Amino acid sequence: MSSVAMKTRTRTPMDRERVVLSVLIPVYNELDTIRTILDQVHATPIRKQVICVDDCSTDGTREKLAELRDAGLIDKLHLQPNNQGKGAAIRQALALSTGDIVIVQDADLEYDPADWPVLLEPILDGRADASFGSRFLGGPHRVLYFWHSIGNRMLTTFSNMMTNLNLTDMETCYKAMRGDLARSILPRLTADRFGFEPEITARLAKADARIYEVPISYAGRTYAEGKKIGWRDGVAAFWHIAKYSLGA
Repeated sequence: MSSVAMKTRTRTPMDRERVVLSVLIPVYNELDTIRTILDQVHATPIRKQVICVDDCSTDGTREKLAELRDAGLIDKLHLQPNNQGKGAAIRQALALSTGDIVIVQDADLEYDPADWPVLLEPILDGRADASFGSRFLGGPHRVLYFWHSIGNRMLTTFSNMMTNLNLTDMETCYKAMRGDLARSILPRLTADRFGFEPEITARLAKADARIYEVPISYAGRTYAEGKKIGWRDGVAAFWHIAKYSLGA
């Protein structure tokens, strides 16, 4: 068993008064939503470090992020020199993080920071090293695409087969992790686009991390409203699952 895995077995509850949550926000062309999501983030009653990484937005988001940083809503802002993908943006944000817990927060309003308390609870009380927010465990959600839900379940099932986990929603954005564990995995993360989700899941499984799932709400967007992930990303995800589950 690795040293990281051994550490996961001896964790005690965290001091809730001192815990700092690093919020990792990858951003690409979210001018209409970025201020709203930051307001929601700051409305959540937990000490936090807000880190935004802009993936070379072209709609004015970069300039807006600079304004929001100057207004005190962003603690650390990194502007990617070229468009590299969501995974690359999350890696950059994770490298800038120092919090006791880290969480990925999309900027598109599909995921609600009001769900953080239930998501973070298993980590705070020492039961878990990572906590996934599942869109399929009964939380309220917007009714959208049938085939997206089928594809998600297929990807989650394949990931579970490869990692020997029993997740219901591997592709969820809401993955919270102990900061020390996440940063120890960082040097091995390589996925640039949406392959981040199967990769981090496989890395956590290999680290023998204790993973919990909790129900969350989900307000999915349509493509007309700005949804970016497409069928090509779904097909690529099968390759990512095999690559990161079978590789070193």
